[in-house]
Amino acid sequence: MPHHSAGIPPRTAGISRRAAARAAAATGLAVLFGATAAAGRARAATQAGPRTFDVSVTSSALGRSAPVRLILPSDFDTQTTRTYPVLYLLHGAHDDYTSWTRETDIEAFTEGRDLIVAMPDAGPTGIPSAWRGGPDYETFQLQEVPALLARDYRASGVRAVAGVSTGGYGAMAHAARHPGAFTAAASYSGILDTTAVGVPPLVDAIVARESLLPGSLWGNPILNALVWQDFNPRARATGLRGTPLYVSQGSGIGGGAVGDWTAGVLEGLLWPSAHGFTTALALLGIPVTTHFYAGGGHSWDYWKQEFTASWPMLAGALGMPE
Repeated sequence: MPHHSAGIPPRTAGISRRAAARAAAATGLAVLFGATAAAGRARAATQAGPRTFDVSVTSSALGRSAPVRLILPSDFDTQTTRTYPVLYLLHGAHDDYTSWTRETDIEAFTEGRDLIVAMPDAGPTGIPSAWRGGPDYETFQLQEVPALLARDYRASGVRAVAGVSTGGYGAMAHAARHPGAFTAAASYSGILDTTAVGVPPLVDAIVARESLLPGSLWGNPILNALVWQDFNPRARATGLRGTPLYVSQGSGIGGGAVGDWTAGVLEGLLWPSAHGFTTALALLGIPVTTHFYAGGGHSWDYWKQEFTASWPMLAGALGMPE
C-alpha cells in the first residue's frame, strides 16, 4: 500500500554517444524479441529509459499477457556472450511494476553494475501468489519470467529478490516456498505472518479494495486455514534455511509521512507480524538481519533507505561488489 513521493524525472538529456548506441542496440533487441506468442515469451518490448524496457509476456499462469520492467546492464550490447545475475524487485498493493523506477533511482544506482533488474507484475493487489481458481502470480514470477530472461536476455541462474509491502510478502513467500530459488531475500514492511492477529482482515481489505471477493485469494482464513498457512512465510520458514535474509519494519507509532497518518497506522499493524516471523526464524536457528525501528510509515520514504541498507547483502548474494 505504497505512499507515493515525487517521481524521479526521466533521464532525457546529456546522453553520451556510447549511451545512445547502447540504447539503439537495446531497441533492436526489443524488436527482435517482440513477435513471439508462446506462453512465457515476450510479445512486445518498449523502451522506458536509457537501459529500461517494458516487456509484455504471454502467460499461461495468468491467462493473459502481463508486463515486466527490465533494467539491462550497461554493457549488455557489447558483452554478447556474458550472462548476468538478476535482482527481482516486487511492488506493493494498489501499485504496479513501474513503482521501483518511479519512486527510486534504481536505474542510476545500477549503472555500471553487472546485473539485470527485473520488476514483474503482481496484479492490482501486489500479492504474488496462486489465487484460488484464478491467476497464478507465483508461477508467473518464479517460472515464466525467469525462463524468458534466461532465453532472451542472457540471465544466469543466480537470483535475489526484494520487495515492499505485499511485495515484501512475495519476496519471503517465494524464497520460503521454493528453497534455493533465490540466493537472498529482503522484505521492507512486508506481510510476513499472514495469520497474525489483525492480518487476515488487512489482507481481505487489500483484495476488496480492488473490487475482488476476499475469498478469491486463499479462501476463508478459518475454513481454509491450511491454505493460508501454506502461503504463510512464517509457517514455511524452514525453507529459508541457508538463504541470507533482511527484514525491516517500523513500529508506526508517530510515524508516517507528513500529513499522512494512515501510513503510520498501517506500518504499526504489521509490526507484530514481522516480529512473529523473525522470532520463528530464531527458534529454527535461521539467521536474519533485522532493522526494527521506532516510528516510520508505510511509504517509500523509508523503503528507499532500507533497500540501501540491505544492498551489501544482496550484492554479496549476487556475486558482485557493493
